[in-house]
Amino acid sequence: MQTTVMTYPAHVRAILVLGLPLVGGHMSQMAIGLTDTIMVGWYGAEALATVTLASTLFMTLFLAGSGFAWAVMPMVAKYQAEGDDQSVRRSTRMGLWLSALFCAAVFPLLWWSDAVLRALGQTPQIAAEAQVYLRVLGFGLLPALVTMTLKSYLAALERTQVVFWVTVVAVPFNAVMNYALIFGNFGFPELGLEGAAIASLSTHVFSALVTVGYIWILVPQHSLFQRIWNSDWDMFATVFRLGWPIGLTTLSEVGLFAASAIMMGWLGTVPLAAHGIALQLASMMFMLHLGLSNAATVRAGNAFGRGDWNHMARGGTVALGLSGLVSLVTVVLFVLIPEPLISIFLDPDDPARAEIIQVGLVLLVLAAIFQVVDGAQVVALGLLRGVQDTRVPMWFAALSYWGLGLPAAYVLGFVLNWGGAGVWGGLVVGLAVAAVLLNHRFWLRILPAFSRLAGQGTTA
Repeated sequence: MQTTVMTYPAHVRAILVLGLPLVGGHMSQMAIGLTDTIMVGWYGAEALATVTLASTLFMTLFLAGSGFAWAVMPMVAKYQAEGDDQSVRRSTRMGLWLSALFCAAVFPLLWWSDAVLRALGQTPQIAAEAQVYLRVLGFGLLPALVTMTLKSYLAALERTQVVFWVTVVAVPFNAVMNYALIFGNFGFPELGLEGAAIASLSTHVFSALVTVGYIWILVPQHSLFQRIWNSDWDMFATVFRLGWPIGLTTLSEVGLFAASAIMMGWLGTVPLAAHGIALQLASMMFMLHLGLSNAATVRAGNAFGRGDWNHMARGGTVALGLSGLVSLVTVVLFVLIPEPLISIFLDPDDPARAEIIQVGLVLLVLAAIFQVVDGAQVVALGLLRGVQDTRVPMWFAALSYWGLGLPAAYVLGFVLNWGGAGVWGGLVVGLAVAAVLLNHRFWLRILPAFSRLAGQGTTA
């Protein structure tokens, strides 16, 4: 067992050095979605509602499948701390295998999404247009998951600057493609929603090629792509065991938000468009918390490999504190200047603009509230993944989001007739319960147990 004594300021510096590029990468990834939302919003409110619905289904499947990509991060961090390069290579390869198999399994849901969305109560017109969009974007699921898996591998190796720059380069690429294909600029035909889908697909392929090229040329020590077709069933099973609970945990949370989009669709085009805008803004700020969570996963994974629980406890405290500061900034922005933020997404001449802003103002206040608990739960989740504890958090997520959050959203929104505000109130309930359960597990169950086994306290 190796112990590392670091002061809290040293932990702050270490987490920021590791986490800020990850935050930047996540923010850039969100900027791609933000660009799509803004440009489609300029195209029209109905188009915005359609893309909101279609993107929700795509992202639900993408994040469910990303469980295997997320599993690669703590595994590689642990193997790297142990000096086991062979296991670094094996775990990453099998993460890629599992991501590809997942894509093959769920692609039919995207191809025949019209029937899926109609079954969920959406209008025939929006469901049909969403299917046109998803029949193009669906082919981007595989390159998107390949990129996510390889980014997890690079992040675990603490090459977070690369993760940042790969995503940053994709932002202007996506913006130019959207501008050209949605509106018919630079000599391209005006393709509207289909153009937005082609632009997003092109961006996913571009990002995957850049990431693969970087690893192939500049990270040769693991020979990651050499004989990648060779099976490795023992490691396949290990990544699967760690990854599927992460996927279902993510699916539980994302599914809650997807269900909220479905419910907002029941309320009409204007509430659904307002929901899409508020969710984009909330998600952009959430990327800060997610970057800190990823940094916590990598550092907890390294500490796990060394058996250094004291180091893990201090690092976790710092990550949670930094997340709290981000939440404070978010609350100030969403409460004090909501209208300018919402207006970015809307054409000044859109006849539905005033109604969308009115609904969005209420949703942003609720988004400010749930940012606090959302940050707390995702940092705790990152710490638990660092010690490869994924199954109990999966059950916590199912209880919090589907057992409590979703019923609360329905009751508040439709039984009590609070409308969109009630649906978002249910989101707050689910995230708050998850934050309490996950933090209790890490700080009061997992960490003390590991500390006793290591024969040391959790503080120094």
